[in-house]
Amino acid sequence: MSDELVLYTNPMSRGRIARWMLEEVGRPYRTEILDFGPAMQDPAFRALNPMGKVPMIRHGDMVVTETPAICAYLADAFPEAGLAPAPGDRLRGPYYRWMFFAAGPLEAAVTNRALGVEVPGERRGMVGYGSYGAAMDALEAAVSAGDYVAGDRFTAADVYVGSHIGWGLAFGSIEKRPAFERYHARVSERPAAQRARAIDDALLPPRA
Repeated sequence: MSDELVLYTNPMSRGRIARWMLEEVGRPYRTEILDFGPAMQDPAFRALNPMGKVPMIRHGDMVVTETPAICAYLADAFPEAGLAPAPGDRLRGPYYRWMFFAAGPLEAAVTNRALGVEVPGERRGMVGYGSYGAAMDALEAAVSAGDYVAGDRFTAADVYVGSHIGWGLAFGSIEKRPAFERYHARVSERPAAQRARAIDDALLPPRA
């Protein structure tokens, strides 16, 4: 079985997170750029990803969608990169905790705020994030406990959490708290993050 790695992406999408993760892994990979619209609705692509969206990776005959799943999969598929605590390591808990906090409660809180959705106080128990402020406080606690969210070394969880914070700070969907700015500055200076940004920035359409 071929173990070719292929990234299906668009430089204006969450595919930038998947590319950063691939650059951290350090294995050769091929990129397929898909334009928004008909290309992502093509039957051949939708046969791989019925949602018709990017990012998606193909590793041999394994297809993985959903950005946090891509990060977690690559960390486990290439353990030599050291991007996930080993099974049984006590840091495996916070690693999963904060990656999926960002994928669930944090993203929901940020999205609802951007859409102007305000959860009534008496209904906050019905949503996973409770309130936007509660989600921001939990995120601040995660990035303030140490240099990284799962202890003293960088993991795939930092790729995902760091990307969320970077996007939110840039577009105003996450509060500009000093703890967020310090954490994002730390993780975004990594060589793999810089390589990934340069690759995707070069693929952006020219400004009019």
